[in-house]
This record gives sequence, C-alpha cells and structure tokens, in this order.
Amino acid sequence: MAALRYAVLLEPDEDVFRVIVPAFPEIHTFGESVEDALEMARDAIGLSIEYRRDAGMDIPKQDAGDARLEAVVVAA
Repeated sequence: MAALRYAVLLEPDEDVFRVIVPAFPEIHTFGESVEDALEMARDAIGLSIEYRRDAGMDIPKQDAGDARLEAVVVAA
C-alpha cells in the first residue's frame, strides 16, 4: 500500500486535542496529547480509506503538501 499524506488540524479543547481532517469530514476523534491525537488521526484516516475502498467510493487526494495554518484578528 502506498503512503498517503493528509493535513491534520489539532485544536486544544479542555484537556484533549480535537482532530480535524479536512479531506475526511466524517472523521471525529481526539487525543489526550499531540502524539495521541496524531495516532488517532492515522487510525481514523486508515479506517475511512478502508471503508471508502470497500464501498467503491473515491479516496481523497493527498492534501498536506502545501498545508498552512494562518490566524486572523477581527475587530468585533
């Protein structure tokens, strides 16, 4: 199996890191540490790919090559 690379966003939330995977909107997971959250992301992406293959669905293209996270400040 080929190695695929996807962007993963970790958001601190209380005592955990929520995981967002833009290429896989169905993924909802978290980890108690950054390392744990990334491992959970790997597992969830792998399961999603397996499900999509079995169901004859498309596998999202890799999207982490130029991934960036920017923050903006908005006056409210």
